[in-house]
Amino acid sequence: MQIILLLFFTLSLSTYHSNGKLILEGSASFDTSGFTILTNTTKHSYGQLFSTEPVYYKNSSFHFHFHFGIVPEHNHSGSHGMTFVLSPTIGLPGVSSDQYLGLFNETNNGKASNHVIAIELDIHKDDEFGDIDDNHVGVNINGLRSVISAPAGYYDDKDGRFHNLSLVSGKVMRLSVVYSQPDKQLDVTLSPAEFTDPPLKPLFTLNRDLSPYLLKKMYYGFTASTGSIGALHYMLTTMTGPEVDYPMFDVSVVPTLPPYPKKVSDKTRTILAVCLTLAVIVAFVTSGFGFVFYLRHKKVKEVIEEWEIQYGPHKFAYKELFNATKGFKEKQILGSGGFGQVYRGTLSGSDGEIAVKRTSHGSSQGKREFLAEISTIGRLRHPNLVRLLGYCRHKDDLFLVYDFMPNGSLDKYLNRSDTDENQERLSWEQRFKIIRDIASALLYLHQEWVQVIIHRDIKPANVLLDHEMNARLGDFGLAKLYDPGFDPQTTKVAGTFGYIAPEFLRTGRATTSTDVYAFGLVMLEVVCGRRLIERREAKNEDVLVDWILELWEEWKIFDASEESIRQEQNRGEIELVLKLGVLCSHQAESIRPDMSAVMRILNGVLQLPENLLDVVRAERLRERPKISMEVLLDVNSTSTLSFTHSFASHGR
Repeated sequence: MQIILLLFFTLSLSTYHSNGKLILEGSASFDTSGFTILTNTTKHSYGQLFSTEPVYYKNSSFHFHFHFGIVPEHNHSGSHGMTFVLSPTIGLPGVSSDQYLGLFNETNNGKASNHVIAIELDIHKDDEFGDIDDNHVGVNINGLRSVISAPAGYYDDKDGRFHNLSLVSGKVMRLSVVYSQPDKQLDVTLSPAEFTDPPLKPLFTLNRDLSPYLLKKMYYGFTASTGSIGALHYMLTTMTGPEVDYPMFDVSVVPTLPPYPKKVSDKTRTILAVCLTLAVIVAFVTSGFGFVFYLRHKKVKEVIEEWEIQYGPHKFAYKELFNATKGFKEKQILGSGGFGQVYRGTLSGSDGEIAVKRTSHGSSQGKREFLAEISTIGRLRHPNLVRLLGYCRHKDDLFLVYDFMPNGSLDKYLNRSDTDENQERLSWEQRFKIIRDIASALLYLHQEWVQVIIHRDIKPANVLLDHEMNARLGDFGLAKLYDPGFDPQTTKVAGTFGYIAPEFLRTGRATTSTDVYAFGLVMLEVVCGRRLIERREAKNEDVLVDWILELWEEWKIFDASEESIRQEQNRGEIELVLKLGVLCSHQAESIRPDMSAVMRILNGVLQLPENLLDVVRAERLRERPKISMEVLLDVNSTSTLSFTHSFASHGR
């Protein structure tokens, strides 16, 4: 579904910006009709329109009023939207399209250093940012999670009743933004354009001093973005300044917004109709042949499959991905495996880089993993999960589109040789943050989302690093979902050899604890900088877990860490992670902590018990401990194995 978001724009002179010029960014342009168009027909694009004259609103009142309208192509639905923004710069560089509204990007969203205040007109519900619905107005400060929002509508001056307004109704509306510095109060009011004055009662009021978020010199402007659904954004009256009244607007001649431009002429449509009629006749003749061909070759038909009904809005066109990856050229390949290849690409009309995983539709395993990815990560939003942007199905190929992670996977930073001078060594601070990032992602999957998600393939190769070395868990092709309170069913054993928990091999039943087991091994690899099993001169160093446990028994566990990070000031954290890694990868499922406990230990809220080595050693000596993890985590328990709230012994 494509939409048009129209904002017809004219500048009026005010106290603070007379004869101000306008600057366009992204896909914005001036239309020959006199309108300003913020976006063109390119999907996944953004546009910006900014005044080049500054305004000085720090510690002062201000108000803005403008008219806009949204016209959908077919029915009342659309995606994303636009914002009115106060920015410390003329334009906002490096922004993204789609849910970022041409306002922020994934890395700077939510940062206090932005000094950006925006009023969003949002017509797409993004759970990632806690949107209340797909038709609301909100105030955003330095990020896309609104500090206050309300469904679009207005309060009647006569009876005080609330009347809903659809932002995609095709009608012109007015938005008023009024801030009183003495009262520390921001009023936002939405109303039909036919109203002579805005309603007396605002849509919502934000009681907050905005001065801390404003710099001495600011610029105002508008941004808009499109996603997989195309849109055009235009502009109409705006005024600002403490001495400027409401914008002059003749309500008797409220313009009727034009329909979305048709893509084909009537003549072309007639030709298409004739061709379609002939095609139908031919189709009847060839249908028998086609049916036989289908039975013989079992090819997947290019029709909407059942699973696409739910995930259709995230579908990319094959041509779009073909162009983004330069025709899936070999030099664009980032990596490959049993699933196929992963290509690097850049979407047309934006600077956003993507990673495209390509696999075979004809393979039953490939399709199962493809659907598992869409049904899990496609609905998840967490800063430490690789974001799935969408998918594409073309002939026998299936494609998954992700955010591009410029620093690759974690495994390339581990297992490196001393002679590899080109490969960057991770500092301890980076390693510790990576471990906490993975733990945060697993906590979200296991306990914080609406369903329980078991990843089933936790390993360094599936941990990707963005340009700031933040860790993101990816590859959900083996993931399983179930509702809280229900036991997971027995399944076929899947995963990577070495990271599969022993009880999973015995029973075929994957649980959150089997993920914890693999995560414990990953923690050990990150600290030690080596594989789980390696051929070394000393036989007792072959198996990583056994070697670490042996050093622990000799009170030398610190020596297991990679030499490059072995500094005394890091000793407490390093020993903590090594011990926690051994605990999480314990052979006995009942001894392993859950991810909420792991996260609290890493954050310094809980401390490992002093006699933890005795518990771990008991399993090694085949003396199954009778104590469960529930006792270990009971901070009020009289057991000597209970955690405490002190973290002092680890130097934190």
